Amino acid sequence: MTRMSISQAAAMARQYSTSGRLLDAIAICRSILAADPQQFEAYRILGTVACMGGAAEMAEGYLQQAIALNPQSAECHDNLGVVFQAQGRLDAAEAAVRRALAIQPGYADAENDLANILLGTGRIQEAEAAYRRAIAADPRHADAHSNLAMLLLERGDCEEAEAEARLSLEARPGFSQPDNTLGNIYCSRGKFDEAEAAYRRAVAAQEGFAEAESNLATMLQAQGRHAEAKVHYFRAMEQKPFAPGLHSNYLSCLQHTSGVTPAELAAAHAEWNRRHAEPLRGTWQSHPNTPDPERPVRIGFVSADLGSHPVGYFTVRLFENLDPRQCLTFCYSFRSKEDDLSRRIARSAGTWRNVYSLSIEQLAAQIRADGIDILFDLAGHTSNRLTLFARKPAPIQISWAGYVGTTGIQAIDYVLADRHHVPPETEPYYQEKVLRMPDGYVCYDPPAYAPEVGPLPAAANGYVTFGSFNRLAKTTPEVVDVFCRVLKRVPDARMIVKFTGLDGPSTNRRYAEMFAQRGIDPQRLELLGNSPHTEMLAQYNRIDVALDTFPYSGGLVTCEALWMGVPVITCPSQTFAGRHSLSHLTSVGLPELVAQDLDDYTQRAVALAGDRPRLAALRAGLRSQMAASPLCDGLRFAANFARLMREVWCAWCAGRS
Repeated sequence: MTRMSISQAAAMARQYSTSGRLLDAIAICRSILAADPQQFEAYRILGTVACMGGAAEMAEGYLQQAIALNPQSAECHDNLGVVFQAQGRLDAAEAAVRRALAIQPGYADAENDLANILLGTGRIQEAEAAYRRAIAADPRHADAHSNLAMLLLERGDCEEAEAEARLSLEARPGFSQPDNTLGNIYCSRGKFDEAEAAYRRAVAAQEGFAEAESNLATMLQAQGRHAEAKVHYFRAMEQKPFAPGLHSNYLSCLQHTSGVTPAELAAAHAEWNRRHAEPLRGTWQSHPNTPDPERPVRIGFVSADLGSHPVGYFTVRLFENLDPRQCLTFCYSFRSKEDDLSRRIARSAGTWRNVYSLSIEQLAAQIRADGIDILFDLAGHTSNRLTLFARKPAPIQISWAGYVGTTGIQAIDYVLADRHHVPPETEPYYQEKVLRMPDGYVCYDPPAYAPEVGPLPAAANGYVTFGSFNRLAKTTPEVVDVFCRVLKRVPDARMIVKFTGLDGPSTNRRYAEMFAQRGIDPQRLELLGNSPHTEMLAQYNRIDVALDTFPYSGGLVTCEALWMGVPVITCPSQTFAGRHSLSHLTSVGLPELVAQDLDDYTQRAVALAGDRPRLAALRAGLRSQMAASPLCDGLRFAANFARLMREVWCAWCAGRS
């Protein structure tokens, strides 16, 4: 150190490290240590820089040397905790950060880091308290505000989450994470214009921000903009190729894309298994479950959607009608807030566990401790918890109700379906063995608050009104093409398209232009956005005929239309996602509404629109017909389900013996 003093060199190294010139900072620190190996500040800076660069082992070594020279350095203990967290050593991480706080109470960075560690161990309430302590110590702590916003959003407290995200941006303008959180908040409210702007700010502010790229893609997909969505999904996966959630989001986009074949879906899902599930094969443990084919089977259900969600409406009657002498049920719910339907399911289930605060490892241990024989995944690639199933916590694992087709995961043994969703010729495209319910693969529970079916709208209007209340992700330009073809064949007809997002100006305008470009007078079209569920159901009293989407058909939406007396015209595709309406219509006894191809779809829609007596008869009797059908028969569904589970369990017992 001939040209400057050690203190001057250390000051320059600090400046370089804070400005991002990490290699320059490292070079100066090494020259300092060459001159004096006992320089605490050089080790501190090297440890901090290595931590920032992701070199955890190197950072640990430097920080331990710094602490040996200055055991009272709260910053070094805190940074060491961050390094331990990156290595997955959460107990050591917590101890190190708490040591920093013992040395320096009210250390905002350490409180924020402690909260992050607590989140990793599933201690949500303690984490929230630590974030709030960090903010109390430093009201302009941008990271703590941003992290608290994400926690609040996950818990469903959107208004407070938005306020925290905005405080984070005020504290650090151009910070990318709060804008990503704001995008998530706006998406949850169906404000796609605001969400897109927020995500694009986040992506622009931080190059390589994979989470924001994926969220932007998901938002574009939600508007039916699949080609744009794929671009951002690919960017996200290039940046984080081993992030299972990002990869799952891309698979969801594929399910909505026209022309994708079962073979292509199978290959894409097999790649997810290769990247994210196979590395967890080493975590599998033996299952000590008693192989007694006669005893009650212990069945677990894992989901965040056991409430007011399609999964809730399709499973509640199963829970209410299963014979506990045959099946003992355990529900593992990730819902942050309960509602009437989730409480109803909880009352019916044998054991209800809210596992929102548990880590994947903790939940796997709980499932093993509960002695679960058959574990159901009710989310598939719509959730970030498939790595739970990749750990094989139960001897038999089944995918059902929450996903559309194969998961691709070798640890999942079966997929529960029916003959309509998985015809024999498509079985080769499933990693899982296919179990088929004798009727439909789900059982629908209509909401008690559904309005009464009104008179046929065409009788009063003098014209037929078509409708589609499916998600915009399903309402692609190809679908709009066919809707317009139908409208041209019925020149006096009107159409109502309703779903979250159409109350956003740009999304509404884009869909209006799609219809106008295909020759449909804007006066014939009504685009409606989000509304409470009761009001949405009441809108069916304005619809004469519902038009299904493709290649992803209506599931719950089709059931709701039928319950409100509205017939649904569908055209099944090759994939599981494209065959929901086929299954439901067949169960209700309306196979004549199922088309063979899109020309036939158009013809059937036009013919039904021209048959007012048939429409009136359907409207008058459809609810009672549906109520008496297998689609709504909880006792029948539960008995068939229990019989199938007994067969699966006996097969496992036979294999063990």
